[in-house]
Formats: sequence, C-alpha cells, structure tokens
Amino acid sequence: MATLLLFAVFLGLTVLGAPLAVALGLAGSVAILEAQLGILSVPTTVYAGIAKYPLLAIPVFILAGLIFERVGVARQLVSFASSIVGARNGGLAIVAVLVCMVMGGISGSGPADAAAVATVMIPSLHKAGYPKAFSASVIAAGAATAILIPPSVAFIIYSVLVPQASVPALFAGGLTPGLLAGLSLLAPIVYLSRRHGFGMADSGPRPGFWVSLRGAIWGLLAPVIILGGLRLGLFTPTEAAVVAVFYGLFVGVFIVRTLSWRTLVDMLADAAEMSGVVLLIIALASVFAWAGSTLGAFDAVAGAALRATDNEVLVLLMLNVLLLGLGMVLDAVSIFLILLPLLVPFMEAFHWDPVWFGVMVTMNLAVGQFTPPMAVNLMVTTRIAGIRMEAATGWTLWFVGTMMVALMAVTFVPEITLWLPRALGYL
Repeated sequence: MATLLLFAVFLGLTVLGAPLAVALGLAGSVAILEAQLGILSVPTTVYAGIAKYPLLAIPVFILAGLIFERVGVARQLVSFASSIVGARNGGLAIVAVLVCMVMGGISGSGPADAAAVATVMIPSLHKAGYPKAFSASVIAAGAATAILIPPSVAFIIYSVLVPQASVPALFAGGLTPGLLAGLSLLAPIVYLSRRHGFGMADSGPRPGFWVSLRGAIWGLLAPVIILGGLRLGLFTPTEAAVVAVFYGLFVGVFIVRTLSWRTLVDMLADAAEMSGVVLLIIALASVFAWAGSTLGAFDAVAGAALRATDNEVLVLLMLNVLLLGLGMVLDAVSIFLILLPLLVPFMEAFHWDPVWFGVMVTMNLAVGQFTPPMAVNLMVTTRIAGIRMEAATGWTLWFVGTMMVALMAVTFVPEITLWLPRALGYL
C-alpha cells in the first residue's frame, strides 16, 4: 500500500501542477507515514540529501558561469571563431555552435550557455540573413552540449546519486560524447544553409586571427585551467569551481574591466536564487528516494521490467525512449532525482559501467533540452529572439535527428565514452 501511495501521490500532485520539489517531498512523506517508518526520518533525510561535499560545487559553478556570461567572454569567443571559420554559407551558425561548446566548458549549464550565446549572436545571425527561428534552434541545440562537456552540473549530481562514478571520471567520459554531439549539428547547418542561402549577407570584414585570439585567450584558458588542474591533481572538482570563480573575477575586474560592485551583487543574488531552486529539489527528492528504496519499490519496478525481457539491446532502446520522452517535459536535474533510483538496478543487473551509463543518460537529457514542448534551451533562445517557440520547432527537429545518431553511437559503442577516463587513469 505504501509503495502504491508513493507513486500515486507523486503522479497526482504532478498532474495537478504542484511544484516538482513539493510533489516529491509530499509523496515520500505520505509513504513514510503509511509504512510507519518514522516521520522524523523526513527532516533527517532532507538534511542528508544536500549535506554532501560534491554538491558544494553546484552553486559555485553556477556563479562562475554567470561571471563569464556578464564579463563579455562570449563576444570575444565569437570574434575568434569567426576569424577561423570565415564567411561562407552556414559559417556564422557554425561559429555559434563552436562558441556554445567552449562556453559549456565554463558554465556547465545549458540554459545559461544558451542565454549568453543567443544574446551576442542572434542579432549578428539575423543581420547575416539567417531567420531568427533557425538561429534560435542552432544555439539551443549547441548549448545542450554544456551538460556533457565538463565541467557539468549534471555529472556532479549523478556522482552523488551513483557513488561508483567519480566526478573526474564522468568529466573525462563526457568530453568525447560532448564534442561528438556538437559536431553532429554541423551537417544540418551546412545543408540547410546551402539549401536556403543562409549567411549570404554575411559580407562584413572578418576579424584578424591573432587580434581575435588575443581577446579570446582569457575565455579559452578557463576550461584549460579547470580541466588541467583536475588532471594534475591540483584541486578537487569542488575546488575547481572556486578557482573558476576567482579566475572569472580576475578577468572581469583587471582584464576586461566590465565588472562593477553592483554587477557583482546582482550576480551573487542570481546565483543564490538558481542554486536554491536546484538544492531544494535535491533535498526533497531525497525523501522520495529514501522512501522508495526503503520500501523496495524501485527494485520491484526494475525486477518486473527485467522479468518481461532480458534482451540488453531492447532494454537500452526502451531506456533511451523513456529518457528522451521525459527530457521533453522535465529538466535534467529532476529526471536524475526521479529516475536514477529506478535505473540503477538495470545498470547493476546488466553490469553496465556506471560512467558510461551516466554519460548515456545525460546525453539523452541533452537532446531533451532543445526538444519541444519543454525545451528549456529553446525557451531561452526564442525569448531572446522575440519569436514563439512553435516557429523554431521545424528547424529544431533537424538537429534532434543528427544528435540522435550521435546518441546511438554512444549508447552502443561504450568505448567512445570510456577510452579517455581509462587513458587518464580514472577507471
């Protein structure tokens, strides 16, 4: 009865439009009361859910992403990428994807990446002859790589929920799939741009390579410092977030000189608000997860599914369909917290590598970030472009299709994910 209440209350509250954190917390609490597990376990579980050292990195990485967004790093990266790609059909759209991938190596958040790049690039793309709907779709898809290319907030949360996968191993494992996901977007960009003549109006002077490199070097160094420091053992992932913040402050105050005290206060407030939302969901989801695992609900669901079929390929395909479907309506953090307790038994039953499994799950959620109806990245870019999301849906499906090809490669060729963590000694 308690297991039934756990899922019924959660689904009922979700359908009624309750906030996700409330639905998770209340469902877990009702199940705990019904099973007489002790209501005092609720506050204890809430505290234990967020009293984890790796989670300290989340608010700090969010702040680091905001700092680099506000100091104008994206604009300098656009200038540098433009000097490399040059003027051609689709050239400026390719630049947008490349900048998204570099910014993803700083912010670790898809929506933050989308906002920073869209603000800078959508006016330029429109001036060069790209429709706003196409531009919004390109940037939303490119920004989805942010949760794959390290540092990734999603990987930090996954490592807390699945301790067998360390953060450095996940960061290394996500790099190749993240690059593959970004590069998969270039084929439809080039095809559609040539077919429709996009970018033909991009005839302005190109910035010089060395001049633009000098301006972009501070932004390009950020992921090098973060990942290089992790590899050399100079700091932990949590300490890396602090290093990124102080590096961003140094660039903003002493190099580009665009940060003021007022801007800094606004960034701290925004970072606190965004972090509070994420950590509140994590805290109350811990109640749901503890109730489900204590009652054996998750193992029972997974066991029933495994009894239905033991075909590994079929299970992988079903998991991909489930994750893609949920990724269209929920954010990545919420899906991790809701589904991972259910999915880990599958991982253990088939002896899947936890690092590969985490990257595969995250890549599914990356596709969901720009796939309607939820499409958080697309919400951001279409709002900046001043258009309705429906106008961009047709273009977006092209990028969903090609990134799905990359996803299938990562799903059925685990070595794409695992070769780098192995080479670096994390596995």
